[in-house]
Amino acid sequence: MARKCFGLLLAVTISFSMGAASLRAGEADLAKELADLNRLTGTESMLGVLKALTANPKHAKTLLAFAQPAAKKKELSYNAALVLGLTAADLKEFKTAETFLRVCMEKAAKLQSLEKLSQSYGLVTDLYFEQKMYADGARVCKELLELNTDDGKDRKVVATIADRTGEVDFSEPRDRFDTAELLRPVIFETYVKATAKQGKYDQAIKLVDNLLKKKDDWIDRHLKGWVLREAGRYEEAANTFEDVIKQVGEDERRSPQVKDRYIIQFRYEVSNIYVDLKKIDRATEHLEFLLKKRPDNPIFYNDLGYIWADHGMKLEDAEKLIRKAIDLDRERRKKDPDFNPKTDHDSGAYLDSLGWVLFKQKKNKEAKEWLIKALEDKSAQHLEIFDHLADVHMALGERALAIQAWQTGLKHVTESRRDVERKAAVEKKLDKAKSSK
Repeated sequence: MARKCFGLLLAVTISFSMGAASLRAGEADLAKELADLNRLTGTESMLGVLKALTANPKHAKTLLAFAQPAAKKKELSYNAALVLGLTAADLKEFKTAETFLRVCMEKAAKLQSLEKLSQSYGLVTDLYFEQKMYADGARVCKELLELNTDDGKDRKVVATIADRTGEVDFSEPRDRFDTAELLRPVIFETYVKATAKQGKYDQAIKLVDNLLKKKDDWIDRHLKGWVLREAGRYEEAANTFEDVIKQVGEDERRSPQVKDRYIIQFRYEVSNIYVDLKKIDRATEHLEFLLKKRPDNPIFYNDLGYIWADHGMKLEDAEKLIRKAIDLDRERRKKDPDFNPKTDHDSGAYLDSLGWVLFKQKKNKEAKEWLIKALEDKSAQHLEIFDHLADVHMALGERALAIQAWQTGLKHVTESRRDVERKAAVEKKLDKAKSSK
């Protein structure tokens, strides 16, 4: 949520002048600027101020430091605090961002505004999650889960409730008005995931199990499957996902279209778990099902082709699937209204798959070309692709280039379990390559 909201704000291009005085660093000018921020209304004005601040980081830092006492004294408007919080996030001053966004959180709670509660808490929790500051993310999630926005007044309330899928809405009478309660199902999921990301797997599973004791719903069981996979308990995770897929199919509350969408999502997820388990036949079964259901989706072609290639299976068929994925992806991009042939490029992930299947067929020179091209895609700077390129270099007798590729790849290790395992394997290859003559 934080990245989407922030990206949207920065992407909007509107002209907005803050005046020459606002760019001077004197306290009187800063006070006037802060007063103007407190009177800020309207989305366009907020976007303009945000754009001006993020374009001038030095001044923005000065203003943030000046405004922090006002934030702590609760002397900022919601809009002013929101703009300053997003500015701090852009400067990667995440604790400062929380200081300002906390003003928004407290005002949202007093207003009992569902929209503002979702925006303010969502920005903070998602920001921490994306920055891998999971303890802080869990802390803020827990705060919202325990937040009581019931005003204490006796009234009859008909509340509209939705589960985390957002697909099932229904109304039920209640004896209190608690806005935060409507957000708890969503924030609970983030809380569980942030807990698991800290390595507290047993605690995260216990949280979900307690929820399942109250109501055994497939959306919550899916969350348990996610935690089990994160914990490396792949067999249990796969069994849980299979149960979830069955439950979705039997769920009479959802339309066939909605059930179909979730079944496709969960089958894809469990196919990856079966890869972790080295049960390639089971992964193949799910991916072949997905290909029949979505024959125009390049992801399923690429994944099945890559899995076969990686395990030395059906290499000619694997190459055909991967090339089909590349072709489909090209067709999809050309249909985009913003398509620009000058800047368009193939997916690095798909090109890596092609290079890898060619390597498996001992077509090393051709494989090298595609893997180098794959790494031109900035989004494809992954350890796995550098490892593939290094293996090809070694097969071609290019030891120095292989060492260089492995060393570069080790700078791109993520926290994923697969990357951690690959890192250990790459380090062994690197040591062996360095020691050989």
